[in-house]
Amino acid sequence: MSSLPTEHPARLGLTEAEAARRLAAEGPNELPSQKPRGVLAIALEVVKEPMFLMLLAAGGLYLAMGEPGDAVLLLCFVFVVMTITIVQERRTERALDALRDLSSPRALVIRDGERRRIAGREVVRGDLLVLAEGDRVPADALLREGAHLSADESLLTGESVPVRKHASPSATALDRPGGDDLPSLFSGTLVTGGQGTAEVVSTGFATELGKIGKALHTIEAQQTPLQAETGRLVKRFAAVGLGLCTLVVLVYALARGGSADVWKQGLLAGIAMAMATLPEEFPVVLTVFLALGAWRISKSRVLTRRMPAVETLGSATVLCVDKTGTLTQNQMTVARLVVGSEERELAGGRPGLPAPFLEVARAAVLASKQDPFDPMERAIHSALALLEPGAQPFSGRDLVHEFPLSPSLLAVTQAFTSPGSDAVQLFCKGAPEAVARLCRLSPERGAALDAQVAALAARGLRVLGVARGSAASEAALPQAHADLSLSFDGLVGLEDPLRLTVPAAVQECQAAGIRVVMITGDYPATAQSIARQAGLASPDLVITGPELETLSTEALRDRLAAVSVFARVVPEQKLKIVEAFKARGEVVAMTGDGVNDAPALKAAHIGIAMGGRGTDVAREAAALVLLDDDFSSIVAAVRLGRRIFDNIRKAIAFVVAVHIPIAGLSVIPVFFPGWPLLLLPVHIVFLELVIDPSCTLIFESEEAEPTVMARPPRDPREPLFSAKALGLAAAQGVAALAACLAIFLYGKAAHGPDAARALAFATLVVCALGIILSNRSWTRPFWRMFRVPNAALRYVVGGSALMLALVLALPQARSLFHFAPVDPADLAVALGAGVACLLGSEALKQLRAPAAAGSPPRPAVDPPAAGR
Repeated sequence: MSSLPTEHPARLGLTEAEAARRLAAEGPNELPSQKPRGVLAIALEVVKEPMFLMLLAAGGLYLAMGEPGDAVLLLCFVFVVMTITIVQERRTERALDALRDLSSPRALVIRDGERRRIAGREVVRGDLLVLAEGDRVPADALLREGAHLSADESLLTGESVPVRKHASPSATALDRPGGDDLPSLFSGTLVTGGQGTAEVVSTGFATELGKIGKALHTIEAQQTPLQAETGRLVKRFAAVGLGLCTLVVLVYALARGGSADVWKQGLLAGIAMAMATLPEEFPVVLTVFLALGAWRISKSRVLTRRMPAVETLGSATVLCVDKTGTLTQNQMTVARLVVGSEERELAGGRPGLPAPFLEVARAAVLASKQDPFDPMERAIHSALALLEPGAQPFSGRDLVHEFPLSPSLLAVTQAFTSPGSDAVQLFCKGAPEAVARLCRLSPERGAALDAQVAALAARGLRVLGVARGSAASEAALPQAHADLSLSFDGLVGLEDPLRLTVPAAVQECQAAGIRVVMITGDYPATAQSIARQAGLASPDLVITGPELETLSTEALRDRLAAVSVFARVVPEQKLKIVEAFKARGEVVAMTGDGVNDAPALKAAHIGIAMGGRGTDVAREAAALVLLDDDFSSIVAAVRLGRRIFDNIRKAIAFVVAVHIPIAGLSVIPVFFPGWPLLLLPVHIVFLELVIDPSCTLIFESEEAEPTVMARPPRDPREPLFSAKALGLAAAQGVAALAACLAIFLYGKAAHGPDAARALAFATLVVCALGIILSNRSWTRPFWRMFRVPNAALRYVVGGSALMLALVLALPQARSLFHFAPVDPADLAVALGAGVACLLGSEALKQLRAPAAAGSPPRPAVDPPAAGR
C-alpha cells in the first residue's frame, strides 16, 4: 500500500533562487494565449472608428473648400483624441493583464522546505507539487509519494473513468496518459481522489498538452446584459443620427440654393450632426468600467472570473457562506480535552496533564497526517507539542493503511505497524457520533457522550471523537471502515475564533437588505454560537443536514423565511439550499471550496470560490474567487459592485444629456436660412475632448454614494437606462440646449453671428461641465461633492476651462473656430447661463433623489446566473 506524502529531508523542493533561474531560462508554464494589444494595434483600431473617419472626411472637405487651417486643426485634434483613446485602452489592458495573472491556475509547491501557493505559470521543472482531491495538475510530473491518488485524464485520452496513480521515487520518464498504477501526471488533468507529492518534469510547451497544441480553457467573450442593452441603444442612436445627417444635408443645401459651396457646407453640417449624435462613448464606458471595476474588486482580494458577476453583485439578496475560514479565522487551536466525565482546558499549553489526557492527544495526532495541511490537524499537532515538548509519536511506526473520511462515515482511521511486529495499531478521529459508532458504545454511554458534545459545542467548540484499536496483522484488517471495532478514548474540543471584521460586515449586509446565511458541517450548537457572535438573524433557528434530507423543496422553501443557520450539512446538500432560495425569488451568492461544492457554485447566481483553501474545480465553477477567504471581502465586493453600476449609470446619463444640446445646436440652424451653422466638426471634436475623459476618468473613479449599502438590492430586471434616468438626462440636456439657444439669440442680436457662436459655444462647455458636477452624485448637492476627492475632475475641468479661454482669447484660435471677439460682460452672461443650467440640473436631481437613495422592496425574480 502507498504511504502518505511526507516532506522527507531530501525533498525540500527547489530554492527560490533556483526556481527564478529556471523560470527565466525556460519561460513561464503556460500555453499560447491571446497576446495583449500594443499601442500600434490600438491606434489601428482607432483609425477604423466612425468618429475618426468622419473627422478625416471633414478635413478633406475643408481642404476642398480652400481652408487648410481648419483641416490642420482637425488633424491635430485627431491625434489628441487618438492619444486619449490609447491611454484609456492601455489602462484597460493593464487592468485585464493584472486579472489574468490573478486568475491563472494556482499551484501548491514546496520551496526551501516550505509550502507556498503560487500562480501556475510560475511552476518550473523540478518543483515539488502538493496535490489533493480537486486540484488541477499545473504541469507534467511524476508522483513521488501518494495515498490513493487518482486522476481524470479525459482531456488527453477521451476516457472519463479516473485512473489510479502509483508513486515511484525513482521514475525518470513519463508514460502515456490513461494507464493505471503509473506515476505519470499530466498538465491540465484533474485529481479526483487522494493526495500526493509530485516532481515536475515538463512545463509549458513541453507538456503533453502543449505538444498537441490544445488549450485547457477556451474563454469565449460573452455579452453581458449591460452590453446587450447598450448595443441596442447605440444602434438606435446611430439610426437616428444617420437619418438626421441625411436630412440636414438635404435641407441645408436645398434651402440655400443648392450651389456647390452650399452642398459642401451642407455636408459639413451633416458630418457635424452625425458626430453629435454618435454615442461612441457607450461601449467605451462599459469596457473601461467593467474591466477597471473588476480590477478594483481584485484589490479587495476578490477576483472576478466572469464579468456578469460585476452586474449581478448589486442584485444579491442572500449570501450563503461557510463558517470555517470565511466567518472564522481558520486558525484552529485545541481548547479542551475530555476523558470520561473529566475536562481539561489547554490555555497556555497546560503541560503536566494526567496521562489519559496525553494519550487522547497522542491518539489524535496519530490519526492525523504526519505533515498536515488541514487546520484542525495542525492544531492537534501544535497542542501535543505544547503538552509534551519533543514528542515524536510517529517515530518507530510505519503507516500501512488509511481508512479515509467518507460522507457516510465522518471519521478517518490510520493503521500502523512497528518494526519486528505484525500487530497493527489503529488510531481514529472524526465526528463523535461516527467514532462512537465504530466503538459500539452502549445506549447509555452514547447518550452521555451526546450530552458532553452538546455542552462543548454550545461554547462554540468544534468537537472530535478519538479512539484506538488493534489487529493481529495487516491481513486481519477488515476491508470496510465500518467493520472496525475500536475503543473510545475521549473528546478534543477545538475553537476557531470569529474574524474581527465579521460582525460589522454582517450588519452592513443587513442594512443593505442582504441576508447572510451560514452553512457549516459543524454541530448545531457550535453553529449557533458563531451565528450569535457574528450577528446573524435568528441564530437559534437551525436546519441540520439530516433534517434537510427529509424536507421537500416546498417545505424547505417555506422554512427559509426564518432560518439563517444550517449545520451538519454535507457539500452535496448546498445545491438543495441554493435551489430553494432561488425558488423564493432570491438572488443567491454562495461560497464553496471543495469538489462537491461545484454544482452549488454553478447553480448560484454568484458562485464564490475560496482562493486560499479552495480546489481548482471550485474556482473554475465560480464567478468570483475570494483570494483571502474573508467574509468582509465579499461585502466589500458587493459594495464595489453597487458603486460600479451606479457610476456606469451616471456616465451614461451624462453622455445622453450632453449629446442633446450638441445635436440640437447642430441641426436647428439648418431649418433657419438666416442662421449660421453653430457647431462645425472642429467644435464637436473640442467637446469630445471634454466628454471622453469625463465619462471614463471622472465617473469611473467616483466614490460610492453614502447610501450605496443602505438601500435594497437592485432589481436585476430593472434596465440600466430606466425611463426615469433617461428622463432626467433628457431634461438636463434640454435645459442646456435652451440656455445655449438663448445666449445665441442674445449674441446674434447684439454682436452678429460669429460672436453669437462663440458665446453659445462657451455656454455649451460650461453646461457640459455643470452636468458633470451635478451627476457626480444623485443624492448630494454638487457643492458638497467638492470635498470628495477626484483627481480626474480637476484635470478635466481645469483643462477644459484653460482650452476654452485660449480659444476665446487668441485671435488665431478664434479664426480657426470661426469666433468673433466677445465682451467680458457678454461672456459673464454666457457663463451665468451655464451656471443656471447647473442649478437647474440640481433641481431636477431632487426629483430623482428618492429613487437614488433607495427603492421599495423589489419583486421576486430569478436573473441569469453569473456563475454558470
